[in-house]
Amino acid sequence: MKIVIEKGQRVFFTSDTHYNHKNICRGVSEWDGSRGTRDFNTLYQMNAIIIDSINQIVGENDILIHLGDWSFGGIESISEFRNQLVCKNIHLILGNHDHHIANNKEDVQDLFSSVHEICYLTIVEQAISKALPAQKHRFVLCHFPIASWQDMGQGVMHLHGHVHLPKGQRVGPGKMMDVGVDGNDLNPIPLNEVLAIMKKQPIKSMFKFKDHHEG
Repeated sequence: MKIVIEKGQRVFFTSDTHYNHKNICRGVSEWDGSRGTRDFNTLYQMNAIIIDSINQIVGENDILIHLGDWSFGGIESISEFRNQLVCKNIHLILGNHDHHIANNKEDVQDLFSSVHEICYLTIVEQAISKALPAQKHRFVLCHFPIASWQDMGQGVMHLHGHVHLPKGQRVGPGKMMDVGVDGNDLNPIPLNEVLAIMKKQPIKSMFKFKDHHEG
């Protein structure tokens, strides 16, 4: 997939919103203890904060790339969540809980700009001037973290969700990062922040031994 950023447009990433997921909400969870839950008293409160966090940051004409685990509570929750977001351009990478979307039940994929199992993404920032020429940023997007990915040795970045890592652990050993809400103060993370973090990261896989793709 290729995205060309238009003038005034921004790109954001997020994952694991788990809209309407009762057990991840601490005040109503049936899970044992607080581990793996979010500190909200009610499901309504959690849902509202997630919606507000997106709408306050991502504008109508911006692009939001969601890396899976969109919602819970049946197919009705999928459209309920989508219809409350102002962003018109939402691309979804399927997570392990997105089975209704994967099966395209009731044509629910039409709610999104695109739907993918895994996505090889090129983002093009158009030239502003001779001093600021066009730039291309390449990513491998998957809900699940990948140990070694296509063109890793060329600096391609890998973004994922699934593991709900806290902020201090969201960046992997190489150019990989968990963009889930739990490690980003429940907010989507902008492209420029991702690029700034990844720029400092070495080309390295998750293996303890040296992967020959590291170069």
